[in-house]
Amino acid sequence: MERTLRDWRAIAIFVGPALLLYTAVLLVPILWSFGYTFTEGSVISGFKAVGLSNYVRLVQDPVFWQAAWLSVKYAVLVSAGQVALGLLLALMYTFYLKRASVLIRTLLFLPVVLPTVAVAQMFIKFFAITPQYGFVNAALHAVHLDGLVQAWLGQGSSAFWVLVVMDIWKSMGFYAVLLYTGLVEIPEETLEAARLDGASGWKLTRFVVVPLLSPVILTSLIFSLNGTLKVFDSVLALTGGGPGNATTPLTLLMYKTAFNYSEYGYGSTIAFALTALCLVVSLLIIRRSRTAQGDA
Repeated sequence: MERTLRDWRAIAIFVGPALLLYTAVLLVPILWSFGYTFTEGSVISGFKAVGLSNYVRLVQDPVFWQAAWLSVKYAVLVSAGQVALGLLLALMYTFYLKRASVLIRTLLFLPVVLPTVAVAQMFIKFFAITPQYGFVNAALHAVHLDGLVQAWLGQGSSAFWVLVVMDIWKSMGFYAVLLYTGLVEIPEETLEAARLDGASGWKLTRFVVVPLLSPVILTSLIFSLNGTLKVFDSVLALTGGGPGNATTPLTLLMYKTAFNYSEYGYGSTIAFALTALCLVVSLLIIRRSRTAQGDA
């Protein structure tokens, strides 16, 4: 193996095709898009160089900052919900359901494989007010809480929370399975030794299980945050970014700017701002994790 790794021809044969494909599919479009950030125009009207004006416009654009704040708020809430509920479910699978958890895991994982459009349509019907009450408004009406009956998806504040609930429900099963695979790798001898020392319940989870599971939790957080910062299909299927721009994240703002308004240069600039945001968030989580491990 060591001799093979020293042979550059062997490396080129085995790694070269994958590297070329990666470069063609990912790196070239990224660099191409970066070049667009210094231009304005469209395919029809043509492009002209404008220097850094797109970046200046980005800093001064209140719609961009509104979308950026919504993206960050959404990512924090949904990631916390997905990973926290996933951890609770994984603990339930391991310590309470055990062998009987197979059916529950399958049922909770089912929303992950459902099409996003189907899930969004289900939630639209669930929170509907016209032409007839959906389940939520019907339940409120049944218990005489008509003052709470409202157009949940017709108001920015409530539409945002419906979006958050939908995406937590859709993905928590995935993180439950991911964290469960980490839990089953914890040696039973370690847990038994902790129990003999008097640790049980919350203490066992807090001081034994969570520290041993921290690499998987960190991976889950990075994976979830990067996914939720780039949310697109859920928003487009559920609210379309409305009402107004109340539920428009950076991804949808970039899409509308580039493809609806044909401002490819400014759309590419928004895309690079989102890329930088994802990178910064990932680095902060990794640094915080290393600091916590060093303190421990």
